[in-house]
Amino acid sequence: MKATGIVRRIDDLGRVVIPKEIRRTMRIREGDPLEIYTDNDGEVIFKKYSPIGELSPYSGQYAEVLCKNSGFPSLICDRDHVVAAAGVSRKEYLDRRISHEMEEMMEGRKSFVSKCAADGYMQPVEGLDRRAVAMFPVLASGDIVGAVVLLESDSGNLPKDTEIKLAQVAAGFLGKQMEE
Repeated sequence: MKATGIVRRIDDLGRVVIPKEIRRTMRIREGDPLEIYTDNDGEVIFKKYSPIGELSPYSGQYAEVLCKNSGFPSLICDRDHVVAAAGVSRKEYLDRRISHEMEEMMEGRKSFVSKCAADGYMQPVEGLDRRAVAMFPVLASGDIVGAVVLLESDSGNLPKDTEIKLAQVAAGFLGKQMEE
């Protein structure tokens, strides 16, 4: 755990303000759910809650099936990190932060599809060069909870309508699972 040097008091309603610098750095937005942990040393730890992260084993299986049937490496992300990966090194991708570009697209509820070189590419994960050829946000009860991403293949092929539809269906299915 890293000390920030910032001290805050609890108000008469039991609230504490998380400083803007920390919220910005940790990508905590207004309305984001936080999990509260305690330990035996009296520490209280706030952690961003990821509803799609709760489905992590299930998401991993879905990513595997999507990769196998589409022929494209696939990622399933929450609003901040990669929670499942298939067709690429899991060690390299899991828990990596998503790119600012992808975060903005998700917040705008925008999908991304590259059907030809002119459509361009999107880098979905910070610090990794593999580009996305398709991205669909996962919506649950009207809220953005994550995204399904198809990465460029080793052969350099672009996705056809079938592969694009598979990723779109995956995003819709995961969103429905979150609602139940």
